[in-house]
Amino acid sequence: MTPLSLYELNNLVRQTLQATMARPYWIVAELSEVRPSPRGHCYVAFVQKDEHSGMLVAKATGTIWRQTYALLAPAFERATGSPLRAGMKVLVCVSVTFHELYGMSLNVTDIDASYSLGEVARRRREIIAQLEADGVLTLNKELPLPRPLRRIAVISSATAAGYGDFCRQLQQSGWGFHTALFPATMQGDEVEESIIAALDAIAAEADQWDAVAIIRGGGAVSDLHGFDAYLLAANVAQFPLPVLTGIGHERDETVIDLVACQRLKTPTAVAAWLISLRQDEAAALTALTQRLQAATREC
Repeated sequence: MTPLSLYELNNLVRQTLQATMARPYWIVAELSEVRPSPRGHCYVAFVQKDEHSGMLVAKATGTIWRQTYALLAPAFERATGSPLRAGMKVLVCVSVTFHELYGMSLNVTDIDASYSLGEVARRRREIIAQLEADGVLTLNKELPLPRPLRRIAVISSATAAGYGDFCRQLQQSGWGFHTALFPATMQGDEVEESIIAALDAIAAEADQWDAVAIIRGGGAVSDLHGFDAYLLAANVAQFPLPVLTGIGHERDETVIDLVACQRLKTPTAVAAWLISLRQDEAAALTALTQRLQAATREC
């Protein structure tokens, strides 16, 4: 028997794949890596995990060539509100290629954005269902609001315009609010861990605060995915102080908005709501004073 060289074997594999797997295939997989290149291509890695153990059962690399990526990437982000990113489950159309030197690769030719959009919605439903099953979904909403509500611990980015607007609005109100910033990362992969750390710092001195405001100004919908996380939502739901949220735009609603004591549209809407509470308190005190004075005159 004459042995084959490695190149000959790989060439045989390539020819066999070309002959037997020439058509495109739609596959479901998780993206473990998304790496756009300076030349306009995008290199990706796909994985599949066992549903029960979470162990990897399959892995493959793939390429979205420049002309295809230029069309698919913006269309996908418009449809889902998120760019292609690691950790996302996708439905993609691929053709199987094999190179004698580089091995097997998947050439991505199309992406079904509706599948990923459904996955995002499914994940949110699962998080909410888990919070409800844990019995914590409405705990923060059930907390009574202190009267007057004036000592506010703020979780935000120190450089965010929304934080500056929030503080300026409270200062100009004349109601003497006391605030302090507990800085956190409000965008990217560190959102969950960073905000939980800020909540822990506030909890350590909870007797000094009446409520917590988690605020972040508007931006791309994709920037808000960090707020749709189970551990963060569970921490907010079980926090010992009322939590107020003002995240993104009016149209945006994250999981932590759903569990917070009070969800407002924006950072400035949180400030306006706090001011309105103080105004209502003052009006109620004025009415009581007038009633007391009237009762005194009648005696």
